[in-house]
Amino acid sequence: MASPEEIIEPMVVNSAAQNLNRRRFSQDIHNLSPDEIDGLMSSSDGRPFLVVHHLPEIKEAGVPYLIPGVPITCRVDNTERHTTRSKVNVGTLYTVRLTHGPFNWTVKRKYKHFQELHRDLYKHKMMLHLLPIGRFAKERQQLRTMSEEMPSLHGTERTRRTSSKMKYLEEYLNELLENTFCRNDHSMLEFLSIGALSFVTDLGPKGLEGPISKRSGGHRVQGLNCIGHHQVCFRWSRRWLVVKDSFLMYMNRDNGCINFVLLFDPEFNVKVGRAYTDTTYGVCIENFTRNLIIKCSSYRQTHWWNHEINRLAETCDFIKVQRFGGFAPSRANTLTKWYVNGSGYFADLADALEHAKEEIFITDWWLSPEVFLKRPATDDYWRLDNILKRKAEQGVKVCVLLYKEMEIALGINSEHSKRTLMDMHPNIKVMRHPDHVSSVVFLWAHHEKMVAIDQTIAFVGGIDLAFGRWDDSQYRLTDLGLPEKSEKQPKEDVDGNGVADNVKPSEPVTQAEQKPGDLTGNTKLWLGKDYSNFIKKDWVQLDRPFEDNVDRTQVPRMPWRDLSATVHGKAARDVARHFIQRWNFTKIFKNKYKDDFYPYLLPKSHCNAHRLPFTVPGSKKAKVQVLRSADRWSTGTCESSILNAYIHTIENSEHYIYIENQFFISCTDKKTVYNEIGDAIVNRILRAHREQKKYRVFVVIPLLPGFEGDLSTGGGNAIKAILHLTYRTMCRGEHSILSRLSEATGTRYLHCSLHFHSSLLFTSCLNIHVAVCVERYVDRVHHTLWPQNTLPALTVTCHRAHLCPQQDPHRR
Repeated sequence: MASPEEIIEPMVVNSAAQNLNRRRFSQDIHNLSPDEIDGLMSSSDGRPFLVVHHLPEIKEAGVPYLIPGVPITCRVDNTERHTTRSKVNVGTLYTVRLTHGPFNWTVKRKYKHFQELHRDLYKHKMMLHLLPIGRFAKERQQLRTMSEEMPSLHGTERTRRTSSKMKYLEEYLNELLENTFCRNDHSMLEFLSIGALSFVTDLGPKGLEGPISKRSGGHRVQGLNCIGHHQVCFRWSRRWLVVKDSFLMYMNRDNGCINFVLLFDPEFNVKVGRAYTDTTYGVCIENFTRNLIIKCSSYRQTHWWNHEINRLAETCDFIKVQRFGGFAPSRANTLTKWYVNGSGYFADLADALEHAKEEIFITDWWLSPEVFLKRPATDDYWRLDNILKRKAEQGVKVCVLLYKEMEIALGINSEHSKRTLMDMHPNIKVMRHPDHVSSVVFLWAHHEKMVAIDQTIAFVGGIDLAFGRWDDSQYRLTDLGLPEKSEKQPKEDVDGNGVADNVKPSEPVTQAEQKPGDLTGNTKLWLGKDYSNFIKKDWVQLDRPFEDNVDRTQVPRMPWRDLSATVHGKAARDVARHFIQRWNFTKIFKNKYKDDFYPYLLPKSHCNAHRLPFTVPGSKKAKVQVLRSADRWSTGTCESSILNAYIHTIENSEHYIYIENQFFISCTDKKTVYNEIGDAIVNRILRAHREQKKYRVFVVIPLLPGFEGDLSTGGGNAIKAILHLTYRTMCRGEHSILSRLSEATGTRYLHCSLHFHSSLLFTSCLNIHVAVCVERYVDRVHHTLWPQNTLPALTVTCHRAHLCPQQDPHRR
């Protein structure tokens, strides 16, 4: 595999070439009706995913739930007999198997359900004849194509043979389904267990659907239950339950809105009976975040729901604990690409955003709406806020999840980011999390950086879409802008009053005319507050993004070295699923987000993740697993798969490990810091020493932590604190790494510092924000990339939230 430096994309300097790559779309589908959306994007394979965000009322007339132009057929092929006191044969349950395009499903109905369907269709037909109202004009037109006499259901009463009755019911249903009026009637759709999301291709197989009663409460989140964990106060509500291959949800039967989404996870379980539900015909469905109790109409329906939900869930990857204790399995043959620094990352991200058709998910520790993704910038086309606005106007749903900072400690001004984005278009939704007082979260943070596009491509790593992150391999210290124009006039053309008679056009100073070391000829890459040196001065007044934060002629910028990656297909689906879990959790947790303005998000099925409408150029195949560090306050579940992968990587390395990190704080005395990274390094070196094998450990960290302060004047308390913990980990005290190694190996180590210089008379250290570990096996190189810095509390107790891909390029 090529080294990270070999895949750095060259900086784009030709703005004309950028303009050629711009893809402008003029159609705005924000206000389109469900009919227009179906007509625009439906195919014989199913309905478009965009209908998820345009759900009509369930009982709304003329709703296109079916795939246009595709017939629906049925077959009654089995019966089940049950004991009944009635002399009428109502104890027979008919199994109806249905096919609609690529979708197949089964429903079970009694004869009385056929009778109720016939009665409802007849009543609807009579109502249309008697009420010539304008809003029924479309249905009346469909009614003209229907014969005066509906298919008769009474023929089944003249035969006692089960096979004959099955055949008659099958013919009866197929005849009704051939008619547009009957096929689209709400009674028929409910009889066939068809809802608004039944035939959305990207949601996978049709699954199980139907009306149920659900009980309120059951959330495993502090403050959401009436009295702690006790179900003392609750109410029952009628809902439409939908079970897919990796989640279930229920919808409001009146307005069609999604009211809750329950993702399958290792704690997913289904129980039936009064012992678990405190109700007759109850079903308890639970996962990490909720115990959902639903009530069915009969004992048979209870066990049918139990059987079908378990059948759909048993094939789901997410109900199993994966390698390293992760939530997602390893994905072979995944197209992926590494990025060193932000230049190539931002450029590829901008192109991918231009291809978005349905959804854009963004989560960042800090997001600057005014940041430019392609540079040098000749206009505002490639500015992040304009890209998102452009896509929102085209109907793409943009969901942004930001870390809500402690304003007394951080000045990233997430409120400005939220307000700026949401003011641009209704299709852009922004949520901030957590609320520090109500959730008692003061010292922990969301530290993820991720963008998912149509749940098909995901960019993940350590680079925020924020000021100061764009850089390339040159790590420039200065950026003084474009050449200035000479406006001086010859003295002979100027009169005594200083007025020129003939004003000559000014000409720019060319590169050849500049004096050596003249920096005014440099291309301006960092505009306004994008030019930064946060050790000299942290960011302030972010609502004025194009005003400089420091004096460019006196203060060098702080170069920013970072890594990120992009993944496609199933791995991108895993990244998007993590975002959806966080988004839905935040919506439940915060009262201000509970209305329908902030929608629940649905994960796409992995069964068609191989369809890639767009791929990032230069991507290579690798085996990828998405890992994360999460806690109950952030996602509702605990996971430390990043820590486990880190330790596994170190313990199983053969020749060397290369660790590049912003901080390096690990175990010292096992009293104040508890993660075991340092222990793993010490044990691996001692093992190599005992076996007399050559083994190397390379640790690269910045010279100074990235906090404002001047150590020479006694300031920089945050810098001093981080340096103290770093020294305790590396070299100070009997529990430090070097002290523990010196007893066996002596002082066999080297150290150096990284500085950079430029044409001005100053120098600057290089800020390393990378969080990467590379291990060298005999036959392959193994990479683990994450936006997680090795900090004391985040790996064992998972107080920070992170996301990362682990890649093995030689295992496909």
